Amino acid sequence: MTIESSAFEALGLPPAVLRALADKNYTTPTPIQQQAIPLVLSGRDVLGGAQTGTGKTAAFSLPLLARLSKATPPNGPRRPRALILVPTRELAVQVNESIRNYGRHLRLTTGMIFGGVGMGPQMDLLRRGVDILVATPGRLIDHLERGTAKLDAIEILVLDEADRMLDMGFLAAIKRIVQQVPKQRQTLLFSATFESRVRGLAMEFLRNPAEVEVAARNTIASTIQHIAHPVDNSRKRDLLTHLLATRFQDRVLVFGKTKHGCNRLAEQLEESGIKAVAIHGNKSQAQRQKALDAFKAGRARVLVATDVAARGLDIPALPLVINYDLPLVAEDYVHRIGRTGRNGATGEAISLVAIDEGGLLSQVQKLLGQNVRQVLVEGFAPSQPLRMDAKPVQSKRQARPSARPHGKPAVRHAHAQAPKGRSGAGAQRSRMAR
Repeated sequence: MTIESSAFEALGLPPAVLRALADKNYTTPTPIQQQAIPLVLSGRDVLGGAQTGTGKTAAFSLPLLARLSKATPPNGPRRPRALILVPTRELAVQVNESIRNYGRHLRLTTGMIFGGVGMGPQMDLLRRGVDILVATPGRLIDHLERGTAKLDAIEILVLDEADRMLDMGFLAAIKRIVQQVPKQRQTLLFSATFESRVRGLAMEFLRNPAEVEVAARNTIASTIQHIAHPVDNSRKRDLLTHLLATRFQDRVLVFGKTKHGCNRLAEQLEESGIKAVAIHGNKSQAQRQKALDAFKAGRARVLVATDVAARGLDIPALPLVINYDLPLVAEDYVHRIGRTGRNGATGEAISLVAIDEGGLLSQVQKLLGQNVRQVLVEGFAPSQPLRMDAKPVQSKRQARPSARPHGKPAVRHAHAQAPKGRSGAGAQRSRMAR
């Protein structure tokens, strides 16, 4: 691909950014990129609706890099000029990596801070200075309280996956952070849904925003096949092992509902001769990244994950997602299976449904607007039919966690559940230079 032939050039991106896109063989903008990039380049505030996997990171990072590269940085020590708030450390790593790739031919620096790792390397990062800071709200609040982070030079503020940050109880933290950012700024807010809480956030922080949306709420790819296997709860692990044995050529993402359950399931699969790794909030960042790298590289066939740990994961060419446990909130089903069936590819979502999970399956069917085909696997038929009217147990998501006075969630989530470590993985500073 040549820069001259790139469809991205028509959007107004500068040559250095186009060159980076050519390096990655990116030729055609996605719908959210086509709509959002010109608006961001023009300086407008933007309210963007896009699910994970639609290219939304590039939709805000490409024009952000273009605007920062053209503007004259303020005199004095280097301070962050763009702040990107994200809900989890995994998403912070991915966004930071994307910006490094897209800005590889620009003289801009990027860094990230999140919880679960030591403060020291992050303090050094902020002391040296970066142009673009990717952060989780809880850890950024920690640095603001210590006086190690200064946001008075921010020109562009991005709230990524705003709906998820609200779900995780970060509203108070976000408000505290925005109070430290100059009022004269450009603000971009991206969310998978435009529910009332998200619109309320947009009305408070954005000025006359342009609104772009590429998918309706809870849109699910039509290329995904949905199947439910009724099974007694005590036989779930045996059924999972059986399914994995018949799909030995595929990498599989398996969702469980608890951290301990995911850990134990991965260990049991290993004992059965199936290479498996687990990620959840109690794993350190280094452990989680090691597990994810092993899965992507094919050293592990199965990745067992909780909802919070898996949010924002970018795993290309994933043919199968298995719900070992159905989610307590139907909307999480959409986020889970969104890892498969991307960009027109076919995908399969299999749910192992115990007798008392029939009510959860009913909620999923209502959300999908269709029945999920129930298939009995020979040798694993349940002792009695599913109770489709079983009342689901109320989840923490439904109860909405309350925030503490200092702005951190009462229950610290993926950015801070891991024990403090000595690793500097949470503070990364990269030089993007010619």
